Amino acid sequence: MEQQAVTDRIPTEFRYWDNLSTPKAQRLRGILGALFGVDPKLTDETVRTYARSYYDADPLAESVVDEVYLPRGQAAGRRLFDQALACGVDAIPDAPPSLRRLFEDLETPPPWLDEQRVALGARVFRRYGTHLYSFAGAITLEGYRESSVAKPLVLTGAYTGSSANRRFLETAAFWTDVSEPGGLDPGCRGRETALHVRMMHVFVRKRLLAHPQWQLGAWGVPISHGDALLTLLGGSFVPGYALKLLGYRTSREEIEAMMHFWRYVGHLMGVQPRWFPETVEQALGLLFTSMIKGAQRSGDDGVLLARSYLASYAPTAADRWFTAWRKRWEHKLQLGYVSFFLPPPSYALYGLPRPGLWRFHPLLQAPFVFARETARQHLPRLDDWLDERARRETRDWVDARLGPRRAEYRAAEPIRP
Repeated sequence: MEQQAVTDRIPTEFRYWDNLSTPKAQRLRGILGALFGVDPKLTDETVRTYARSYYDADPLAESVVDEVYLPRGQAAGRRLFDQALACGVDAIPDAPPSLRRLFEDLETPPPWLDEQRVALGARVFRRYGTHLYSFAGAITLEGYRESSVAKPLVLTGAYTGSSANRRFLETAAFWTDVSEPGGLDPGCRGRETALHVRMMHVFVRKRLLAHPQWQLGAWGVPISHGDALLTLLGGSFVPGYALKLLGYRTSREEIEAMMHFWRYVGHLMGVQPRWFPETVEQALGLLFTSMIKGAQRSGDDGVLLARSYLASYAPTAADRWFTAWRKRWEHKLQLGYVSFFLPPPSYALYGLPRPGLWRFHPLLQAPFVFARETARQHLPRLDDWLDERARRETRDWVDARLGPRRAEYRAAEPIRP
């Protein structure tokens, strides 16, 4: 009964029903309804199911941390976990029960899985190349207005100060790994990356839950299924439609395939929610819910994160002339993306620099992207060549900026007091 009481809770900062009747929410509802031809309001029961997911975490992986990592130490625990990833859990004599349960779940395909749709969704996601990286970085800043998103990043030091750029590059490396052809298959790099991030999240969640500043009643558990669902939506439905402004011609079928792809990535990472949007209409409903449910009380935390993100693109005194020139260029480009995609109230709240004419550079790319997209749709060989090119360019982009030290996805940083 106690567990049921916990899982039926709704965070106090989930303000959907309070905000639904406001003029802002009704105006947004009308705009989305006109654009998509459907009412974006989900049923109250679906919204409640989503709201309760802010108390859902990852009990399978948490058991592995408790039984494998903590008694042995993080380094030894990771070695055992990596051995299971490389050789299978049966190759480990006397494998801990929690590890066996986790890998049994990983090796059992969920009943909804369609591998062809996963492959198509990954291919569509790859098509956006580094445009996706810039877009995702920009729209993430809107999420920083919510404490459940901002507070974990501030308390761990992730995406603040000098660590912001490397953390974002590690996220880009994750996107690149999981979207490679067959990257989510057993023994492949994308699957391993997803599982390393999953274990890292467990450590961060444990530390934050013990932190005196974490408000469980207001925000739910750290890195909850509720916030994770929005992250998966931000990698599929949202760019599927928003990047049409840059000239991409993504179809409804392709967008729903991207949603399916990210649902499976989330599944491997322990995000197995009670409800997941399967259609464009359901995803639109979740987007509408997310846009009006927030209390937007992150305050200085959100400002710090947003400013750190943009500042991380700027050159430093230690950069050589070519690196400094490249960073100045990328800083202006990213300033343009942020000003183009971030809602003006959030841009003003964060006190971000005026973009000037850089605000329009995303639109200037649209004719060229549209022409390429049109040719790709009619020439299968060109489509294959563009896919190979996008894979190579995104990998080179990440590798050149991460340098010799690869993304490690370790949760070794201390939590701030």
